[in-house]
Formats: sequence, C-alpha cells, structure tokens
Amino acid sequence: MSTVAVIVIVFTLIQMLVAFTNLLTGGIGTGDEKTQDDHVSVLIPARNEENNIRNILEDLRRQNYSNIEILVYDDQSEDATAEVVLGMQKNDPRISHIPSEGLPPGWLGKNHACHVLAGMAGGRYLLFLDADVRIGKKLIGQMLAFSRRHASSLVSIFPKQLIYTAGEWITVPVMNFILLSLLPLILVRKARQPSLSAANGQFMLFTTSDYRKTEPHRLMKDKRAEDIAIAQYYKRQGLKVACLAGNDEIRCRMYSGFSDAVDGFSKNVTAFFGNSFILAILFWLVTGLGFIPVMLACPGHILFLYLAMVVVTRIFISLASRQNILLNLLFMIPLQVSLGFIIYKAFFNNYFGTFEWKGRKIY
Repeated sequence: MSTVAVIVIVFTLIQMLVAFTNLLTGGIGTGDEKTQDDHVSVLIPARNEENNIRNILEDLRRQNYSNIEILVYDDQSEDATAEVVLGMQKNDPRISHIPSEGLPPGWLGKNHACHVLAGMAGGRYLLFLDADVRIGKKLIGQMLAFSRRHASSLVSIFPKQLIYTAGEWITVPVMNFILLSLLPLILVRKARQPSLSAANGQFMLFTTSDYRKTEPHRLMKDKRAEDIAIAQYYKRQGLKVACLAGNDEIRCRMYSGFSDAVDGFSKNVTAFFGNSFILAILFWLVTGLGFIPVMLACPGHILFLYLAMVVVTRIFISLASRQNILLNLLFMIPLQVSLGFIIYKAFFNNYFGTFEWKGRKIY
C-alpha cells in the first residue's frame, strides 16, 4: 500500500469521526429559555435587503424573549429597505432605522455597519443578525441561556441552509462539508488554541462588556472573513467562544443560484484553511481525487471500506446540517467540482482581480 493511499484513508477516517462528533455535540440543542432580565440589542446590517428585512423583523417581534431593542443600519441601500424598516418602526418602538453616513476609507461595509451599530446599542448583550436569516420564537432566549451557562463571550451559529435549486445544491453544502468534516465544534468551546476557532457573521451573540473592551469589528475592519478572525482574536485574548450548527430555529437561504453562491463563497473559502490556498487545494485534491491512489494501491475490500467512509461522512454531515441526505449524495461529485471552481475563483480574484459584493468592490 502506497504512502499516499495511507494518508488519504487516514484523513478520510478522521473526517468521518469529526463529522460524527459534530452530529452528536455540535447542534444548538433545545435548552431552556433565559429569563428576561438582560436587555439585548439586536443589530442588523442591511444593504439592499427589501426582500428579506421584513421577515427577520417580524421574527424578532414574535420572539418569546421581548426585552430587546432592534437597530437596523441601512448601509446606503438603493432599494426600498429604508421604507420597509421605517414602516415597521411605526408599529414597534423597539425598532430603529439607522441611516448610513457613508463608508470611511479602509473599512468594508458590513464591518463598519456592525461597528456603528455596536456603538449605538444599549443592551447587556449584542446580537448581530444578517437580514436574510429567519429565526424561531425561542432562539434568543435559548442562546442567552447557553451563553450564560458556558460563560461564553461569543456564541455563533451556522444556520440551517435553505436550498431550492440545483445550482444551490452543488455549491451551498460546501460550507458545511468543510466545517463539519475538519473541525469538531465542541473544541471551539473547550480548546484554547486560536486555530480551533469558527464563527459565522449571520448570528454572533457577544457580551457587551467584552465587546466594548475589544471592539472586534474595528480591529477587523478590512477583513473579508471578519467573523472567523474575530473568533480567533477572542481566543488569543483568553475569551470563551462557542460555535454551533443550527436547526429549524435558525435558517437562511444564503445564496440564490449557482453564480451568487460562487461569488459569495469565493470571498472567504480560504478562511476555513487559515487563509492558505495550498491547504485549500490539498483538501480539494484529497476529498475529490483521493479514490485514485486508493484504487491503484489497495485491494478491493480496502477500496470498498474507503468509499464507504466517504459516503458515511457525507451522511453524518447532512444530518448535522439538517440537509437532505439523498440530494447531498446525488450531487456529491458536482459539489466537489464546484468547490474546485470556487477555490480557483478565490485565487484569481485575490491575485489578479477584485471581489465585488452588493455593488461594492472588496479588495
């Protein structure tokens, strides 16, 4: 048996074990809701979100946990975002529309929006939500209880992804495949190493006291993957971080179609690999073409066991992600091709072009 084949088999076994660990321990669970003694500032950066903002604001209005304020930063939207927020503000005094005064040099738009919102917030906790997220009525109370129970300075969630088209099925599961096969989420909470960090800007719950001391969005003002950078920074400061996989209590249609997903993931795919294109490419080669050295160097029963581990890993990840198992298996090969294309586009844009998101160039 060749050395390359052994490496591929061992790596695949590790992936399967990590995915199984995340299936058992990585979810948000169904914990008790927290009593409403802590004021929470829900902070939503929004740019051209007229199709989404009403939904998340209605979800927030229906929360069991009502001791909240809701601040929406309208980041120079060119659609009806402002009109929607202002209309809902009339019916709920907890909602406030914050118009942008422009993007200062050296800042990325979302990072600046979050920084401004945090400066205006009055809650004991700061909950940053993306405008396209949907949440169940118990989520805020449950996550506050989780934060207090584990003394966490930051709790983040990867929402359950809503996937509707074939183009999304061959791209969107990439994120969960990488995250849930490489990083046991329980180690994000229990281990001290900054390399064992993960976070998702779609849901980030901070204790205000630690946020004010660190001002993480200011420190990461020019980072495309500011969420992961913040989690790593918090760990370096000795602050506790937790990252969880979501369920129906928090869900999101992150991208609508193949092109949208490729553009989105190419902004930050290397962040999962320590910003190393070499590691990203190696991951793609091992997970996509690893069967070749195994097939050439191993007897049939070893090849069968290897392929079984590949399939079982995908099943564990699908279960942990609350995604359709059959479709994930059906689109497994196209998904791998898409991952290679995403890495290529990230490399090309990083060295020969620019990223663009919501009408802004991101260097």
